[in-house]
Amino acid sequence: MTMPFDDQSEIPDSALLTLYANGDGTAARTLTARLAPRVLAHAQRLLGNLAEAEEVTQEAMLRLWRIAPDWRSDEATPRTWLYRVTANLCTDRLRRRGRAEPLDAVPEPVDGAAGPADSLQDRTRAEALQAALGQLPERQRQAVVLRHLEELANPEIAEIMGVSVEAVESLVARGKRALAADLSARRNELGYTDDTRT
Repeated sequence: MTMPFDDQSEIPDSALLTLYANGDGTAARTLTARLAPRVLAHAQRLLGNLAEAEEVTQEAMLRLWRIAPDWRSDEATPRTWLYRVTANLCTDRLRRRGRAEPLDAVPEPVDGAAGPADSLQDRTRAEALQAALGQLPERQRQAVVLRHLEELANPEIAEIMGVSVEAVESLVARGKRALAADLSARRNELGYTDDTRT
């Protein structure tokens, strides 16, 4: 049974998933357009590799479609569920490859509007951040990425990671301290002058 909607942008994710389970292909396209870019960005930040992140995104979305008929909206939102699945798939990949491949092997895309010097500076900063994230323990890296790059609230991160809000706060704080320590020696190289410190 298909329930056509001209504009599905206001429909909650769980409702779109239910519509898809009932045969509405438009709901699937809307939900994919809404969630897949977030999943891809999250996977790329955790893995540092675009090709692997694309594979993880595809697998995570396929898993979402498979569970759609049995979806229980009272347990989690599709977005929270996808972040959890994505993190697990990334963790599995990192363990399989034993971190043999450097996380900064794939450069960040260059902003076409920026000048060459700015683009190089931005790329260097992004690579430095990705490398520093790669040095964090998995749980700290996941918490920092979800909090500061994905901009999720601590309660949602706690649900995704299956830990308490206090544990999330601790993981984020320790991760930020480790990142600051790792990157502080490169302040001048990354274009952060001492006069920017307040």
